Amino acid sequence: MQYRDYYEILGVTRSADADEVKRAYRKLARKYHPDVSKEKNAEAKFKEVQEAYEVLRDAEKRAAYDQLGRDYRNGQQFRPPPDWSQRFGQPGGQRFSEINGFSDFFSSLFGGSGFGAGGAGHADSDAGHLDVTVEEAFAGTKRRVALNENGRLRQVDVQIPAGVTEGQSLRIPGVGGRSSLIFRIRLRPHHLYDVVGKDVQIELPLAPWEAALGAKVAVPTLKGTVELTVPAGAQSGQKLRLRARGFPGTPSGDQIVTIKLVTPAAQTTTAKEAYERMKRDFQFDPRADWP
Repeated sequence: MQYRDYYEILGVTRSADADEVKRAYRKLARKYHPDVSKEKNAEAKFKEVQEAYEVLRDAEKRAAYDQLGRDYRNGQQFRPPPDWSQRFGQPGGQRFSEINGFSDFFSSLFGGSGFGAGGAGHADSDAGHLDVTVEEAFAGTKRRVALNENGRLRQVDVQIPAGVTEGQSLRIPGVGGRSSLIFRIRLRPHHLYDVVGKDVQIELPLAPWEAALGAKVAVPTLKGTVELTVPAGAQSGQKLRLRARGFPGTPSGDQIVTIKLVTPAAQTTTAKEAYERMKRDFQFDPRADWP
């Protein structure tokens, strides 16, 4: 199998902190998302970026991955160290892992090794995480989970209810006298949405004239597209609220829309002249209140 340099895939250094890793992922996810991207091999690139972020956002997985060292190169032939499972796995016991379709490289390091799936304990113990997409968490889904019971593999279908949130606990019933297995929901990062509790957050890029003059903008939500009225004089960072457009519940969450001004580059003579006219006409100093 081939080694995957997750830092190179996301375009970050090995010293990048969690926020840098997240920003890099969001940028690439938008670029390669199959629904909107026109890039060649966008779907494969998107999956590659997702896999890299899955490892680098998880402190335990990232620390283990870093143990491989810096000597490997992306695409180089790779085999896990012979003591890998002893050093980073959890032998014996009852474990589960999601059948998530990541690469053989990922599976060789983290599949069934105990990462994200602790050993079985009493009925109230935490057995790890189960990753779902934002859309799956919103609408509900059924997920097939591979359950390893003392070396015997069993696959079970787990019903994930609509509206589950980050960190919510779900239970796989025990069989054969075994205790049930508890796991916590973890939301996979989305290229548009951030989920905070039941609320969904999204950035709305606006051109300067849309913010200044006001505009009606089609905004995606998990319930479908909504036409949002942006008031004249809107400012970057201003938040607008779409009621009951978040996760279902009692009450339902809202969608919070944060305005982000995007300034077009002055790449032509006409565009430069337009900016010069604005400079003359507005006589505007954005730092007027500075000492």
